[in-house]
Amino acid sequence: MSGVRRLGARWRRRRPLRTRLALAASAAVALVAVGVCAAAFFVIRYELLHQLDLSLTQSATRVVQENRGEGPQIVAGECRFLSAPACAQVVPADPAADPEAAYLLPVSAPVREVAARTRAPYFSNVTRFGHSLRMLTTPFGDGRALQVALRADPVERGVRQAAVLLAAVGGAGVLLAGLLGYAVSRTGLAPVARLTSTAERIAATRDPRHRIELPPGPPGRQDEVTRLAASFNTMLGELEQSVSAQRRLVADASHELRTPLTALRTNAELLARADRLTPAQRERASGALGRQIREVTGLVNDLIELARDEEPLPLVEEVRMAELAEHTVAMARTHWPRLRFEVEVGPGAAEAVRPGVPARLARLLTNLLDNAAKFSPPDAPVEVGLSAYGSGDGLELTVRDHGPGIAAEDLPYVFDRFYRAEAARALPGSGLGLAMARQIARAHGAELTASAAPGGGALFTVVFGGEGP
Repeated sequence: MSGVRRLGARWRRRRPLRTRLALAASAAVALVAVGVCAAAFFVIRYELLHQLDLSLTQSATRVVQENRGEGPQIVAGECRFLSAPACAQVVPADPAADPEAAYLLPVSAPVREVAARTRAPYFSNVTRFGHSLRMLTTPFGDGRALQVALRADPVERGVRQAAVLLAAVGGAGVLLAGLLGYAVSRTGLAPVARLTSTAERIAATRDPRHRIELPPGPPGRQDEVTRLAASFNTMLGELEQSVSAQRRLVADASHELRTPLTALRTNAELLARADRLTPAQRERASGALGRQIREVTGLVNDLIELARDEEPLPLVEEVRMAELAEHTVAMARTHWPRLRFEVEVGPGAAEAVRPGVPARLARLLTNLLDNAAKFSPPDAPVEVGLSAYGSGDGLELTVRDHGPGIAAEDLPYVFDRFYRAEAARALPGSGLGLAMARQIARAHGAELTASAAPGGGALFTVVFGGEGP
């Protein structure tokens, strides 16, 4: 039995889904058609036999009424003809009382039992005169039984004709079921076929811009297959964006790495001929080489950080945001000694904590402070604000500078990787700091936005809401 199941499972795996669905639908409709035809056949057969039995019962009643006091005899014997009345004979319970003339109908032990009132009346099928007869055996007074028979071959012929007709109807139903099953599978699986074709085309061309054509209709009334195709289109859109972002990242990273790597190679080749350089030249080349190594190292580290979408859960802890802001600003003062940094902590924010990775949150604020410091004039402060909002569950961290601000055409792109505005092209940096800051913010359940500050300068706002990572 298990071998049969394995064979059936192997057959299903080797057949397309459309074939299996067509066979299943055809089998279901065919079973219904065959079942209806079979039920109709038995109903017709029962009704025809029932009508014949009613005719026998009426004939028996008429014979009983017309021959009440007579003894064993043959009442009528013309049933060999279709238009003749029923054959009828009276049989005693005791064989010794039989008449001298032979009976037309067969007399058996059950007939004597009916005559003796030890058996109930019954119908039976016999063959006489070369024809099939339907016979009723019923009591006839005391100690006698009445046998009444009619030709049954018209009923049998009608049953056979009904069987042939219903078999033809059932066969046509099975054929129609096959056609309907094929149509249902073809129509129902058309979106799946388009989905498969699109997936194969994407696998062959590696181009996620292809989409599955969806049938027209309101979104709320789509069937399951159409919703599957719509979800697949959405997934393709996300895949296309991911592939495009990956290609842009590779292109931008290769562009940004080309210049420092060229400078590294130049300085390395220059130091390889150190015997031809003066001590001052060797020192300058060595310093330039160290700066370029740090620049490349920082760029590579930033790329690694950007490639990570989530924070490591084992490092998440409750972070007191006010203390983290004070510590990060203190570190920024050592990096930018010529600038003035101011921190303002609002009511309710001094004791506020957020779940997160302290080093990553510090990196977020450091990137914002470095960006603000690059554009701040020496006589203007960089302002850091921390305030609570709502019922105290939300925190808002702001970093503002008083520099030239962000141009309106640059504002939508300030968080893109490697994007640098015209005013920032001459300043140090790779264009990854703000992109990394936004990624860290989102990993901690926050949102980082940029806007023009009132009175000039740029304002970056980090809004913490919810529970964080």
